[in-house]
Amino acid sequence: MKIIKQGAEAVIKLDKNKIIKERIKKNYRIKQIDEKLRKFRTRREGNILRKAVFTNVPKIYNVDDKNMIIEMEYIKGMLLKDFLNKNDLNKILKISNLLGNEIALLHDHEIIHGDLTTTNLILKDEKIYFIDFGLAFISHKSEDKAVDLYLLKQALTSSFPQISEQVFNIILQSYHMHKQHNEVLERLKKVEKRGRYKNAQ
Repeated sequence: MKIIKQGAEAVIKLDKNKIIKERIKKNYRIKQIDEKLRKFRTRREGNILRKAVFTNVPKIYNVDDKNMIIEMEYIKGMLLKDFLNKNDLNKILKISNLLGNEIALLHDHEIIHGDLTTTNLILKDEKIYFIDFGLAFISHKSEDKAVDLYLLKQALTSSFPQISEQVFNIILQSYHMHKQHNEVLERLKKVEKRGRYKNAQ
């Protein structure tokens, strides 16, 4: 078993073909509050991953809310970040179209990923897999869906400024399959304005 990622909230370990995600104790919190919070987040992540079987996510093997551990399938593929670095624009736009469809499907089921970045998306067998649902939650609000899209746009803009606009436009075009797309995209414009205002301060 080896550590493949050490985050602020959890340690991710690889054990053969399994991922072991363990939520870390926070000593600055009161012990009872820390345990309650980590237990809630562990259960919530497990429940959302089980709910998201309509799209490509890791299979859940076990949720242990006593030890704050989730065991899940290891998706052996290429991070979207690496794919964007290594492929030509035509291939990238094709995958961007697919990604927009998958995000729309996620939002159709009221699942907000909460951390849509190019390191939380994996390509395998011409499919896109969502990983790391640690910040995910259930919401029907167009605001929450718009913020999900905005976070992805920010991630693309910061890491891939030359192609980010084209890529995000294709994502939005295919996102139109989402039943609330007009409402969400209108809300996205407001979220972007807020973001620009904060950056200008």
